[in-house]
Amino acid sequence: MKAMILAAGLGRRLRPYTDQRPKALVEVAGRTLLEITLARLRAFGIREVIINVHHFADMIIAYLEAHHNFDMEIAISREEVLLDTGGGLKKAAYFFLEHSHGLEEPFLVHNVDVISTIDLGRMTHFHSAHQALATLAVKDRKSSRYLLFDERLELCGRRSGPDQKTEWVRPSPQAQRLAFSGIHVISPRLLAMMTEEGAFSIITAYLRLASQGERILAFRADEYYWRDLGRAADVRQATQELNSLPAEPWVRPKPP
Repeated sequence: MKAMILAAGLGRRLRPYTDQRPKALVEVAGRTLLEITLARLRAFGIREVIINVHHFADMIIAYLEAHHNFDMEIAISREEVLLDTGGGLKKAAYFFLEHSHGLEEPFLVHNVDVISTIDLGRMTHFHSAHQALATLAVKDRKSSRYLLFDERLELCGRRSGPDQKTEWVRPSPQAQRLAFSGIHVISPRLLAMMTEEGAFSIITAYLRLASQGERILAFRADEYYWRDLGRAADVRQATQELNSLPAEPWVRPKPP
């Protein structure tokens, strides 16, 4: 199984941590966000990863070289202009199609600024068992942006903004609003279906495909720890929280 780490963002909300480095190299409990994410992927048997880079790109590349790619096969997708999540994945599509084992072997996409204990193996099994085009880890938590799923956990709309404006792509009288957690399992079939161009959110593609009857599913991750490192305060909070998490190798703080 292959994976992509989304690490190209500017990290403006993480200032001052990102004044002199990319958000991927911001440290939590002595480890960079990039190291934590790579260690998580390794723990689930993933060895081939592509990382998109833009802000302080050369620092990320030098960091990986200095750590011998953490004994993984790592490719870099440079973005001279930020392409957002959908555009970034579309640019990196070749990585998931070359030397592939067919168009049914899924891959994983993970935001670099997300730390969680979500069981990626269980999530991948759920994706395959339900023959989904894409499966999104979601939680019932407070958010300014929600995705809407019907009783079968299929994507049917979204609700966002200060006025919580609702956009439906399929009617559902019993839709539940859930917050996306920045982790996806995706079938390579999706790559040929992304007709959007330039910079675009992958959620835009998901909504369009859901309107056409494709199965974009929710994986309920309410039982797992999850933290988005979007703000400086989140970094400080996560550093405290990691000490109480199970002593998994990817989450254990480095010794002094």
